[in-house]
Amino acid sequence: MQVTVTQLTNELVASYARLGGINHLDGKNLPSKRAIALITVDLLRLLFPGFFDEKLIHSSEIKVETATLMDAVLEHLEDEIYKSLEYHHPDNLPKKDLRAAAHSVTIELLGKLPHIRELLQTDIEAAFNGDPAALSREEVIVAYPFVETIAVQRLAHELYKKDIALIPRIMTEWAHGRTGIDLHPGTKIGSHFFIDHGTGAVTGETAEIGNHVKIYQGVGLVARSLAGGQRLRGQKRHPTIEDNVTIYANATIVGGETVIGAGSTIGANVFLMQSVPPNSLVLQEDIHVRVITKSDREKKPADFQI
Repeated sequence: MQVTVTQLTNELVASYARLGGINHLDGKNLPSKRAIALITVDLLRLLFPGFFDEKLIHSSEIKVETATLMDAVLEHLEDEIYKSLEYHHPDNLPKKDLRAAAHSVTIELLGKLPHIRELLQTDIEAAFNGDPAALSREEVIVAYPFVETIAVQRLAHELYKKDIALIPRIMTEWAHGRTGIDLHPGTKIGSHFFIDHGTGAVTGETAEIGNHVKIYQGVGLVARSLAGGQRLRGQKRHPTIEDNVTIYANATIVGGETVIGAGSTIGANVFLMQSVPPNSLVLQEDIHVRVITKSDREKKPADFQI
């Protein structure tokens, strides 16, 4: 018996009615993943003029080029934020109020681009100064996947703080898919941040990262347990990393109450579920974690070179 397209269609449509949790019909129009991806690229072009463009931009043209691109981003991003607000807010909110709110949020994000560029400049400096393999700051921008990821995260974080649904996560997951680095838009990240190599690094929604922090590939700043599911929403679930901390490859730091003190170094493959004081050295020894404090290191400095 030959199966027809009509039969296949009927079976699939029947599954839409039967499995309602994984389709979105007759509801509000959701933000478009494809549109958000294109907007994100344009935002990167605004942050790094000349680096994400296929054609050379002369300095004499920069104002016109920027104004044209800014206008396009304003229009398209406002449309997507409007969809987000329509999805996330009650039906009785007038559309004109949603449109005004979408315009305001979009303008505010675009107004923050100079500040985001200042933060990104510190990240690029941290990468260049922290990696002897870096030939130039230009190489860091065009070749290091971390730069693209942190730029997108810093943009998405601004929308996350405004309680914009869906779009921030779409943006950071777009970057995650391109680079293998998973930075949640909710993560608070200070200046001079650097992820060396980067693949597999993960930061959770409520993680907090101070200034001058360097982490390596495979590092996870994760929650202790997700067994509580949605009951954990809004709670501090991920660790806090204070200033001037280095975390080596494949270390996993767990829990919302865990604080890594300033100036500490976390060794490779460490699994850590407890806070450590400032200037600690944490090493994985067999199945145990060894925390070496600053006073221990001062007593026998030659034993703790890393």
